[in-house]
Amino acid sequence: MIEISNASMVFAKRGVGKAVSGEGFKALDNISLTIPDGCIYGFLGSNGAGKSTLLRMMCGVYKTEQGSVKIDGEDVFDNPNAKAKIFFVNDETVQYTKFTLDGLAKYFASYYDSFSYEIYNRLVSQLQLPRTKRMSEFSKGMKRQAVVIIGLSCNTKYLLLDEAFDGLDPAMRRFIKQIIINELIERQATMVVSSHNIVEINELCDRAMLVHKGQMIFADEIDNIKSGFGKIQLARKSGAVTTEELKNAGLDVMQYSTMGSVSQAVVRGSEEEITEKMSVFGCEISEFIPLTLEEIFIYELEARGYGAEINQHI
Repeated sequence: MIEISNASMVFAKRGVGKAVSGEGFKALDNISLTIPDGCIYGFLGSNGAGKSTLLRMMCGVYKTEQGSVKIDGEDVFDNPNAKAKIFFVNDETVQYTKFTLDGLAKYFASYYDSFSYEIYNRLVSQLQLPRTKRMSEFSKGMKRQAVVIIGLSCNTKYLLLDEAFDGLDPAMRRFIKQIIINELIERQATMVVSSHNIVEINELCDRAMLVHKGQMIFADEIDNIKSGFGKIQLARKSGAVTTEELKNAGLDVMQYSTMGSVSQAVVRGSEEEITEKMSVFGCEISEFIPLTLEEIFIYELEARGYGAEINQHI
């Protein structure tokens, strides 16, 4: 189990060659999250929200400013025993360009006692990647495939992927995802994946977290997340239901619009709660519409002003 407790991270503002005391950018602010064993957890967020920073904290690259990150009860930073349980697939592959695929396997096998050449040989055969060609000659998609092969071959309990499917064509994305899922299920491992592709997170993961400006907005099972939001449409002959009426009825309104006598709103809450509160308005038409994970992502960020400055200039 991965336990993140009140974790914060500040990157110091730098002057000419040195950090400026007391100044910096707060990349993560008081994040607490538990990732149970055997799940596939999706990290969602706006650009620069802190997803990659959190992944680097989880694998011990960054030390928390405050709080802790524990892997199976052990602090991960500066702890080889905890780090040996994790493989992190970075969103960059430039550091591997001088290696051949076989050379990269040998390199990681020297660090991971759990490295399995049986898994490595099987996956290389499945994906038919060249073993002796330098990765600098690989396409972006081939580099991604190669690093995923190495990550799975290291046979760790936890696999962290940062935009790991970027650069793959749709058919190969599907194939790679299926390979990963098969491997994880076989050894009951845990995967954490960061992606801007929300549909992909919805299909691949059973849990998800949304982070924005370094703060966690929500974290739960995806089914629970989707059951906590809805869009309502109300039509009333006497006039549109106002946002004040919605709020006075106890509805948590995220977005509101009207057209004639019809009002539409995005609200937080379960379908049962929302439907019960809608009944007080005396509407001829009352409709509840479930939201997709992508819609929830958009409405949550819009409710926090994300993109507002850009929209003002369009």
